[in-house]
Amino acid sequence: MMKFEGIAAFVAISESGSISEAARRLRLSKSVVSERLAELERSLGTKLLHRTTRRLTLTEDGSTFLERAARITRDVETAAADMAERRGALIGPLRISAPVTFGRLHLGPALYPFLAQHPEIELTLDLDDRRVDASSGGFDAVIRNGPIVDSRLMAWKLAPSRRVLVASPAYLSEHGSPKLIEELSGHRGIFYTNRGSADWRFPRAPGSGSGKDAIVVRGRLGLGLNNGDMIRDAAIAGLGIALLPMFIAGPALKAGELAVVDIGMQPEEEFIFIAHPDGRHPSAKLRALADHLRSAFGAPPYWDYSLDHE
Repeated sequence: MMKFEGIAAFVAISESGSISEAARRLRLSKSVVSERLAELERSLGTKLLHRTTRRLTLTEDGSTFLERAARITRDVETAAADMAERRGALIGPLRISAPVTFGRLHLGPALYPFLAQHPEIELTLDLDDRRVDASSGGFDAVIRNGPIVDSRLMAWKLAPSRRVLVASPAYLSEHGSPKLIEELSGHRGIFYTNRGSADWRFPRAPGSGSGKDAIVVRGRLGLGLNNGDMIRDAAIAGLGIALLPMFIAGPALKAGELAVVDIGMQPEEEFIFIAHPDGRHPSAKLRALADHLRSAFGAPPYWDYSLDHE
């Protein structure tokens, strides 16, 4: 007889890519997870995974079985959570992915009171600056700063995320401060590589006569990085101009380590989002988390402040 525990083990191994990671996620020993997978394969009469010393890969039968197996595990988890929520409790697993810097600086401090209030929620928070696939990665939701371009996601806004061009006072003293957008191309840029070459986008004024809705700046590449903390530190070190959200740049601006580069235009509007896969009913605990984070961040968010006096 096929057991649900074996299906859950197979899904966890497939999504995480290893038995060790699946065991950590399921809070079981590696031997128990391996045995549950073996028992499932015996009950199905087929191999679901190829095992080598370096990695695990799905067999053809495993690929076919995974889609329905993942749906089964989600449905069972959702049903159990729904029953608990009918009794007024928020319980069960919740897997979230979020960016490293935002998670460390702002998400973590906002989460801890929520988890203390709801101790039966089993939260797994994966911090990763890459744009992870929420569905295939087994996440209930992803938290991101910027545009949500994946049409398979349903996004809720948590807070606006204002971005500003910044550089160190030493850099601006040596190289001058650009006053127009056209002058940015002559400066060294510190770019966020996870966004690609079109990250520096500035909306055109209405009625500008251009067929394009935004100006994309491609300055000289001084440094490409995939982490916000390092982009801030590189700008403080005088390596060029960076476009940073206020939740990263704010303290350095207040301390005088960075200065705003005012070109008379504002970058495209962005937000902090929480997004869940389209077609998947969001749980009450996910909705409660989103409400809590909106309240914790504030409107406008607490990390934002006026630069008029700077």
